[in-house]
Amino acid sequence: MRGSIVDQTPVKAPLGAALAFLVHSNLFISAAATGVALSTTLLVELPPDPIALFIVFAATLFVYSLNRITDLDEDRTNVPNRADFTERYGRPLFVAGVTLYLAAIGGALVLGLPGAPFLVLPAVAAALYSLFRVKRLLLVKNLIVGISWGIIPLGVAVYYGIGLTTQIAVLSAFFTVMLTVAAAVFDIKDIEGDRAEDIRTVPIAFGPRKTRLGALVVTALVAVCVGVLVAVGVVPRRFLVLLAFLAYVAAYVPFATQDRGSLFYGFVIDGEHVFLAALVIAMQLV
Repeated sequence: MRGSIVDQTPVKAPLGAALAFLVHSNLFISAAATGVALSTTLLVELPPDPIALFIVFAATLFVYSLNRITDLDEDRTNVPNRADFTERYGRPLFVAGVTLYLAAIGGALVLGLPGAPFLVLPAVAAALYSLFRVKRLLLVKNLIVGISWGIIPLGVAVYYGIGLTTQIAVLSAFFTVMLTVAAAVFDIKDIEGDRAEDIRTVPIAFGPRKTRLGALVVTALVAVCVGVLVAVGVVPRRFLVLLAFLAYVAAYVPFATQDRGSLFYGFVIDGEHVFLAALVIAMQLV
């Protein structure tokens, strides 16, 4: 079975072991979500706040740690190494995620932070995705992922009390669309396990090739939209950094095949927002 070899891409130790730990433990994907919050903060010219970044990190770690446990059967086919990791360390990491998430909620309430009640949204998203299994419906799982990440800029706006500005709205739409695309591409590696669990994904419905082609088309359209929004002055020129992010996406999509290892999907694809955050920080320094 292809699923039994999908996670066997050789990477030299100890680098490979370190990357695998970051990916399988959900620390890297949590850092990526934190990168979305940081990129948003800097692009709309707000001062970074460690508390806001911690809240995003904690909520993401909770959501994905729960998902790893509920997706264990699928991972045994799709990502055997991650399944082994989850069986060994999944529950302690889930406890850590819950603890940090509750600490974030408690801290927000104690400090009287704006929008503290909205911190229940990650739990709602996690329940819909992991427990109620709505992801069995075509595109629903991708949209849940995209919308969940697209809410991060809105959360930044609430936290800083700036309201729904045009820049925040653009970033929210941008991340929603691009995370939906990334989630659909990500499903290419999970075709066998998802089919066995009767989960209808875009790659299963249309095939990997059409999924990659669709991802590239949407990415190109988003690039055009970003260019137009900057050209007509809806958003400032610094938003052109999003084009570099889109170029990164366009570069990895053609290589998203079933035989790619979990480090490609978990580090290269999930790392797109770490890449963007690094670019935005570099732009700020320049």
